[in-house]
Amino acid sequence: MKTAYDFSFNSIDGGKLNLSDYKGKTLVITNVASRCGFTNQYEGLQSIWDEYKEKNVVVIGVSSNDFNQELNSKEEVKKFCEVNFGINFPMTDITKVKGKDAHPFYQWVNQTHGSKPKWNFYKILINKDGQVEDTFSSFTKPDSKKFRGAIEKIL
Repeated sequence: MKTAYDFSFNSIDGGKLNLSDYKGKTLVITNVASRCGFTNQYEGLQSIWDEYKEKNVVVIGVSSNDFNQELNSKEEVKKFCEVNFGINFPMTDITKVKGKDAHPFYQWVNQTHGSKPKWNFYKILINKDGQVEDTFSSFTKPDSKKFRGAIEKIL
């Protein structure tokens, strides 16, 4: 049976971002976009990263233009995130997250959990066994009690 750790993404920094590098850790994987009304959630994601990385929680931003709100290149996205939000958690190159051409990770989440992004900043919580623990809509802020409680529950 596949787990999240079987997948990899193209990194925003070049090269591969292998989820297997985070085996045994809790993952927060969020599709992100720079020109979205929810873009301020980058602050909350960075806060989760800062607070929980010592507890083996890894935040990963999956840059996507599937909702037509991302910048034109990974270089622009990286600069935007660093300058405006001080982002230093791992991020991917611009990636498809919905439809028949969705990245295999997102196809797997849909097949195993019946869930797919309906908009930007859709959060997928992966437990230490590499399985989908829960998913959260764009309206659930990363720094909300609900989201933090879900992370705490599986630590």
